[in-house]
Amino acid sequence: MADFVDAVRAVAAVDRTGTALVSEVDIKSLEIADGYPVGKWIGSSPKNHDRWRRLLALRNRSPVRSVYPAPDADGHLEYRYAGECALGLGAAHFMDGLAASLPVASQWQASSVGVRRAELVEHDDGSLDFVYETADVRHISAPPHVDEHLDWIRQSSLRMAATGRQIWERLADLYPRLQFLPRTEAQLSDLDPRWVVPVRRCLEKLDASAAVWDPAAMPEPEWRTRVTPEGETRKRVCRFQDLDGELRTFHLHARFTPGAGRIHFRLIGEEGKLRIAHVGGKIRPDL
Repeated sequence: MADFVDAVRAVAAVDRTGTALVSEVDIKSLEIADGYPVGKWIGSSPKNHDRWRRLLALRNRSPVRSVYPAPDADGHLEYRYAGECALGLGAAHFMDGLAASLPVASQWQASSVGVRRAELVEHDDGSLDFVYETADVRHISAPPHVDEHLDWIRQSSLRMAATGRQIWERLADLYPRLQFLPRTEAQLSDLDPRWVVPVRRCLEKLDASAAVWDPAAMPEPEWRTRVTPEGETRKRVCRFQDLDGELRTFHLHARFTPGAGRIHFRLIGEEGKLRIAHVGGKIRPDL
């Protein structure tokens, strides 16, 4: 338990404002061993009580399940470990965070944990399919694990945007190779909190793709996330007023999930950049 507390505090020492401990259950009720709950450990010595008091300063009372999935995607995303539903590990992966465990078994004495991820994805034709993949979750249960994640923690604290509005306000710093139409300000400002991390991740991958793009040698970047064009019948719903006032088609799109999240853009070859026109749900044609 002392290792667990010290590990969480070590993360907070690097990124105090961005660190919160989120748990689905009351940590006091967890058992360190059979018949020995955390609450008993807290009362066993003044030193333990002091450790607990410091941990409370980082506790967030929002339940783990509140971070995912998006409201329109219930049942669309599931994480499993050793065949069992892994809510905490899944939330840590989905929110691009760290999972923290009591080191009460050998599998939790590691700096990463592998999970099985199942996600229901909507294709452009409206069909749905489950996509299965393995994912490595950043993990800590003792201070040495934190050392392995220090670079990521530092970088995360610099690029972190906790709301869609913060993404908008930091566009130039976060995504120097992406341009955004004015209409996306409202979309980002009103972005569902549970879509913030997926959108941020997707924009990071698009920006990284543009960073190594040579328009003179390649018609489009080598994408680091899935990007596809709209079919001819749907291109008409992807026309938006561009920065110069002209209507243009922004039919290239990347996806973010859970749910049918889309980021529509077009290539600005002369500048080696991408221009974003839509951030939100799949564009539906007007009836």
